[in-house]
Amino acid sequence: MNPSFREILELLNKYEVEYIVVGGVAAVIQGAPITTFDLDALVRISDDNASRLSLALDELDARYREHQSTIKPTKEDILAGGHLLLLTRAGPLDVLGFIGDKDRYEDLVHLSSEVAMTIGKFRVLDLEELIRQKKATDRPKDRAVIELLEEALLHHRQKD
Repeated sequence: MNPSFREILELLNKYEVEYIVVGGVAAVIQGAPITTFDLDALVRISDDNASRLSLALDELDARYREHQSTIKPTKEDILAGGHLLLLTRAGPLDVLGFIGDKDRYEDLVHLSSEVAMTIGKFRVLDLEELIRQKKATDRPKDRAVIELLEEALLHHRQKD
């Protein structure tokens, strides 16, 4: 795993943020041979979680990626439940209030698994659901990796 992603995950865990790793990093953790350049975290939208996430983002010196922004995300931005595309001192981080067809943390937590690494435990969206989400989104960049994800899922099932 990219060292910068490790640092971001460590800080999310340090502040006990409720999140699910989705997207490319979730695929890589589960054995898919893909490259990804940002960490996508689907977060629970609640007042307490937004407070904890704000502390983590402050420590990461998070700012909006658009136009080399100096604007920092606020707790209110998090509570709005949209997508925050951020650049941190540890690399790009997308804080997502929903994915796909408005699926929120609460909708997908049961379709994720807890992963334990040296940086701590965190939830990762299961490959089956990741594939379903990418098929539903039907963007060219998602279609390009579906076959790789399906092969990783097949390999993962054969190991079990």
